[in-house]
Formats: sequence, C-alpha cells, structure tokens
Amino acid sequence: MPFTLKEIAKHLDGSLKGDPHTIIYRFAPLEKAKEGDLSFVDNEKLLSLAENSKASALILKEGWETKKNAVYVQNPRLALAKILQLFSHRRKPLAGVHPTAILEEGVKLGKDVSIGAYTYISSNVHIGDGTIIYPLCYIGENSKIGKNVTIYAGVVIYDDVEIGDNCIIHSGTVIGADGFGYVKDGDKNVKIPHIGKVIIEEDVEIGANTTIDRATMGETRIGRGTKIDNLVQIAHNVEIGENSIIVAQVGISGSVKIGKNVTLAGQAGIADHLEIGDGATIAAQAGVIGNVPANSVYSGYPARPHSQQMRILALLQRLPELVKSVEELKEKINQLEKGGNEQ
Repeated sequence: MPFTLKEIAKHLDGSLKGDPHTIIYRFAPLEKAKEGDLSFVDNEKLLSLAENSKASALILKEGWETKKNAVYVQNPRLALAKILQLFSHRRKPLAGVHPTAILEEGVKLGKDVSIGAYTYISSNVHIGDGTIIYPLCYIGENSKIGKNVTIYAGVVIYDDVEIGDNCIIHSGTVIGADGFGYVKDGDKNVKIPHIGKVIIEEDVEIGANTTIDRATMGETRIGRGTKIDNLVQIAHNVEIGENSIIVAQVGISGSVKIGKNVTLAGQAGIADHLEIGDGATIAAQAGVIGNVPANSVYSGYPARPHSQQMRILALLQRLPELVKSVEELKEKINQLEKGGNEQ
C-alpha cells in the first residue's frame, strides 16, 4: 500500500522536509533503493551514500542535512522499526475458528479470535480478544492466553500456562514441558514430578524452537517486555525480570533469578541457583558459575568481570613467548649449576 511522505512523517512523529505529496511505495536499503522507495540513515558517515542513492526520501536524525526529501526523527533506528511495521505485508488471518480445529469443553474465546486449521485447544482454556493462533498448535487445559497474542504454527503450550497480552510466540516453541529433575534410588533415576506453572507476562516475544520448562513447584516466570531469541533453553523455576534480552542458544539452568534489563548474549550458559543482577550483561559463550552483580559485564569461562577477562586473554597471547623465556632461564640455571659442580 503506498503512502504519502506526509502520512509517513505523521506515523513517525517526525518533521518533514520536501514535498509532502511524494508517494512512497516501498522501504528499501540505500544501496538498493530506487524511485518510489524510502530509506533510512542511522550513521552520519552514510550521508554521502544517501545523497547519491535513488531513494525518493530518507529518514534522518534531527540536525543532519540532505538535499533530498526527508523525515527527521530523534532515533532513526526506532523509526526503522515503526516504518517496517507500516510496510509489512504479512497477512493476518480472519477472525473465526477453522472447521478442522478442535475446542474441548469450557473453552472461552474473546472477540475477533482466530483459530487456525488442525489446532487443538483443551478444556477450560481462556483466550483473549484479538488473539491469533495459527494452524497445528496445541494449547493444554486450564491455560490462559491474553489479548492480541500471536501464536505461530506448530507451537505447543502445556497445561496451566499463563500468557499475557501482546505476546508473540514463534513456531516450534514448547512452553510448560517438565523440567529436567531426577533423584537416585539405588541405580535408578526416579523422575521428580513438575506440578508448577509457567507465567509469561505481557509484551514478551519468544523465538522459534525455544523451550520454557514448568516449575517443579511454584512458577517459571518471564517478565514483561523481555525478548527471547531462537533456540533458547529456560529451565524450571527460572525467573527473568522485565525488559531483558536473551539471545540465541542461551541455556539457563534451574532456579536461576535474572534481574531487569539483563542481556545474555549468544550461547551463554548459566549454572543453576544463581542470581544475575539488574542491568548486567553476559557476553557471548560465557559460562556463568557464580552470582553476577548488577550493572556489570562478565565474559569468558568461567565468567569473570570483562576487564579482568581481557587482561587474561592478553597474557595468553604472550604464553608461547613466556614459555620460551622460562626454558631459556632453565637452561642458564642448569649451566650455572654444572659450572659450580665442576669447581
């Protein structure tokens, strides 16, 4: 759907320079933009490239200059997110229940809910207004799904799971499976039943093929506004605070408490029963085996304060040189001892 530049500026709460009636058909990167396209610049060094592009208009940070049509905003990266929503072509399914879907007794649907083909919804499930559940999903009994939730195809949600408003759950995700808990009885591993819940607060996004285990007792909880990437494992009784970022292939062991605004970078691993303070950052592939204080940056294995880890890595680069020096010193000592013995 085309938009005028005036409509785009209004959508972005930005200020307009140039022809407000310019028609924009697409959003495109600078190097591929052509007439009728809108591009954005988030780095002042790219302004010359933007000037020479074929884009009909630009999104720029306030204070930057251009001869082209432009919409000026305070945060071009945030504007990018908003404009991509505007130009998204992903079709939303119509409200209603597909004839092949199965809804058990006691299911309650809000207004304008969409239930896709071959989806199974168990008894006593409550689903809020405007929620979309794509085909081939399973929703376990007594679960509660909030308003305007999007659950993509192939998601499995076990019993007694609560999902807040405006959440997005991508394909292949499993929420509410049993945690990994066993106790020894002689040589046998006896399963510990998991009778707790999973609670996903509002505005959470969960990437594809992520798993969130139910609590042994009590709850596993994901805080409001937290964003979880693909292929993340979150074990039983984990608590994650608000607005945290969990990047791909992170593994979080049982009963870990993670604060607000925490970042766990890709492939980080967190041992069980630890606490990570508000605002902390765990670098990629870090192995955390102790508590992490608030507003700190940890990296490496075992994870240490990042500045300390960098010093260790710098010394490791000199290790061959240090070994050579030690060998030379040993040889000199041997020669001195040999000379002393001959006297």
